Amino acid sequence: MMDSSRPRITTLQPGRMAQRFSAALLASAALASGFVFTPVFTPTAMAQETLLRTLTVTGQGQVSVQTTKAQVSLGVDVQGTDAATVQREVARRSTAVVELLRSRNVEKLETTGVQLNPQYTYENGRSEVVGYTGSNTVSFQVPTEAMGPILDEAVNAGANQIRGINFIAEDAALETARQQALREAVNDAQAQANTVLSALNLGPQEIVTIQINGANMPMPVPMPRRAEMASASADYSTPVIGGEQTVQASVTLQIRY
Repeated sequence: MMDSSRPRITTLQPGRMAQRFSAALLASAALASGFVFTPVFTPTAMAQETLLRTLTVTGQGQVSVQTTKAQVSLGVDVQGTDAATVQREVARRSTAVVELLRSRNVEKLETTGVQLNPQYTYENGRSEVVGYTGSNTVSFQVPTEAMGPILDEAVNAGANQIRGINFIAEDAALETARQQALREAVNDAQAQANTVLSALNLGPQEIVTIQINGANMPMPVPMPRRAEMASASADYSTPVIGGEQTVQASVTLQIRY
């Protein structure tokens, strides 16, 4: 029988003895120095805390620019029964139109299409060539105020189709408008954030991220109708009035509060 009055002897392994001894030393040092240990936040934990305290807002900006140039596409269309005759007539009239445009010092003059196509008739399940259509298309740029008289002169030279007219602004004016639209988008985003935070009795601290969603150059403004041109009268000039191009920008901000 074991005598309970005798003291119990506990044997510790060397490794565990060292751990207990180290813990005792650290506790004694802490008490002696008066320091209190606090949890250490890792960078990941701090980043997560920052994201939890952010507001994301998207602002919009829009600036209109007056157009000053017209991008014009003119065509010469000819029909006939003989392919060679049709092609010669297209070439003759197109050459006259191009020479006229060059004499008026238009910009970016180029040929954008040449076609010669047969026309068919269908009867009793059979097709037969009955004629040909030929066309030639040129495009160019010209100041808007000069476009009307040039169109009239082009008709007299042989053009009989307007394929399209688009109004465009100067590149420098569009870039200035783009910068202004970005500034407006930023101001709009900040105003939204201030309104929301003020309603919650909070205040903005700093901007964490900035994202430009888009501030691209706008598409040219098309003329609202496609016209087939008739012979112009010397007493009248075709009136042409340009429109405006609108530059839009969008910016997203993440704001810490």
